[in-house]
Amino acid sequence: MENLLRPLIVVGGSVVLTLLIGWATDLLLRKADERHHETPMWGLLRRGRIPYQLVLCAAMLRGSYDEAQLLQSRQAVIGRTLTLVLIGATAWLVIRIAAAIVETSYSRYARAHRDPARVRRVRTQVTLIMRVVSATVGVVAVATMLLTFPAFRAAGASLLASAGILGIVAGVAAQSTLSNMFAGLQIAFGDMVRIGDTVVVDGEWGTVEEITLTFLTVRTWDERRLTMPVSYFTSKPFENWSRGTPQMTGIVYWHVDHTAPTDAMREKLRDILRECPAWDGRAYGLDVTDTTPNTMQVRALVTAKDADDIWTVRVTVRERMIRWLTEEHPYALPRVNTADAFLPRGRGNGGPSRDGGGPSRDGSAPRRMQHEPPRTGPR
Repeated sequence: MENLLRPLIVVGGSVVLTLLIGWATDLLLRKADERHHETPMWGLLRRGRIPYQLVLCAAMLRGSYDEAQLLQSRQAVIGRTLTLVLIGATAWLVIRIAAAIVETSYSRYARAHRDPARVRRVRTQVTLIMRVVSATVGVVAVATMLLTFPAFRAAGASLLASAGILGIVAGVAAQSTLSNMFAGLQIAFGDMVRIGDTVVVDGEWGTVEEITLTFLTVRTWDERRLTMPVSYFTSKPFENWSRGTPQMTGIVYWHVDHTAPTDAMREKLRDILRECPAWDGRAYGLDVTDTTPNTMQVRALVTAKDADDIWTVRVTVRERMIRWLTEEHPYALPRVNTADAFLPRGRGNGGPSRDGGGPSRDGSAPRRMQHEPPRTGPR
């Protein structure tokens, strides 16, 4: 009877005591979360209740298993298994606690500062710090688990003795990986690019969606994802439209006829911008920037508060200006001259040219070549 009651008391008591302590701790955290709504600390700590209960249960069973006298022939195996579970649950709990502390600090900083650029910078740093902490805790936990096996402890001395050679070999083999990791830390703390920044990379416009220690993901305007190593951003130039102030100046070009009414276009541009909610009202302008034998180039400068609004302003101005020119000043649109070309009288001794475009012998107008179709079009 004692052989049956002892294991039940030890194992059952450990499980019941774990559940009671876990329930009491969760109740205290819930009440603290209800009292202090301004900080998410207590609510985030509740996410660690499962690893917390695993740590309690594994620790109690590991400490009292010898008293249970259950499966004594497998005592070493069961004891090592409980030790491994205890180490893994402890690492899990440490990561959850660190995440709660870091998220709480970031939330307080985001509420205290209204500058979006600073908030994005801190968010990027916090994300990479959590990844470093998680990786460090995971490596330490795995190393501790391996050291519980006598074979690995015996091999530890030889591994430490050859650590220098292994370090050199690993450094050469993982050169690109290590460079990306250092580049990730440089991006995080050098404030080169942040999560949420608007960037142009290889001609692609998008928003930085994710930054890790090895790669960076950009979400383009058409919902594609560009994934590239973080070392790209430390070795090649790229455009970051979110650096400094988010205000931007946009350019709209038109190619119009030389007779286009530029003064009327300036007035129309002003009217279009006044009706466009995305225009921030800072500045605008319209000038002739270039000419060709057939057209002239007109450039409009417009402003907006950020990259999204500047795109809206540009497409609105371009569309409405072309519509206005089509309806009110159709002669201002580019035209192609399709009239026949006449050679001057007397060229080539009055004879026809090689292409049949010269004057005929009787002085009449030149004739078209037989294979050339009649050309029509606006004059």
